[in-house]
Amino acid sequence: MTSPAQDAAEILRGRCDLGAPETAIILPMAFAAIADIGESQVRVAYADLPGFPRTPATRDGEVVICGIDGVPTLILKGRADFYETGDPSLMASAIEALSLLGVRSLLSTTSAASTNVDILPGSIVAINDHIDFKGLNPLIGAGGGEENFINMGEAYDRRLLRHLKLASAACGVAFHERVFMWFSGPSSETPAEARVARTFGADILGISLPPEAILARRYAIPFAGLAVVTELAAGVVRIAQKTESTQLPRATGLVALKRLLRAYVKNRL
Repeated sequence: MTSPAQDAAEILRGRCDLGAPETAIILPMAFAAIADIGESQVRVAYADLPGFPRTPATRDGEVVICGIDGVPTLILKGRADFYETGDPSLMASAIEALSLLGVRSLLSTTSAASTNVDILPGSIVAINDHIDFKGLNPLIGAGGGEENFINMGEAYDRRLLRHLKLASAACGVAFHERVFMWFSGPSSETPAEARVARTFGADILGISLPPEAILARRYAIPFAGLAVVTELAAGVVRIAQKTESTQLPRATGLVALKRLLRAYVKNRL
């Protein structure tokens, strides 16, 4: 008897006419416009893939199978977040399916708020580590026994980070390299929580991505994370509260992120 991940991998394998995918990219629906970076696109709805998330945020989710300058790539357009259901493991089958397909790098993207006035809205941040003091983990209660006791010493792959730096130089898109602090959402952080994040060494914070880093580690896929800073965290600058629009910095950051992702995939590992 096959698992949902095995069934999903078999469906995707049958649609990958460009060859075995080398890279996978996760995009939140707010970043969906980036999914057009590839050519020869084939789209498979999450609803047609066993084990892929079924939440309001992924209602229109799909896997885009494409080539980026000839490199076979999978783009997961839409992610399930903890705040929707209280379950941090909703991306588990999707990431397991990627591992069964032989994907050699998984790059996840997200929005973030900055706790540091030197990292302004519109900036790109490469995540080199994360903090989660809530104790939430997608592997709690998962089958597999000892296989779930994974080492998180290098959850954010150094080789992929070096590759991102080469891509950055090639396309002219600069980024910061910082620590991310994971909050559950959907409410935003308080000013005191933003100060705590900064005190503990996190320059950015948000409600997505670390569960995917843990799952990628569990399924032995090298992982990297990129964040688009859309706002300053609560209380960082008193006049820059959450009432300000995040649309302009998000749009600016997405233009830069799109260039960086293309250069990352184009320059093969």
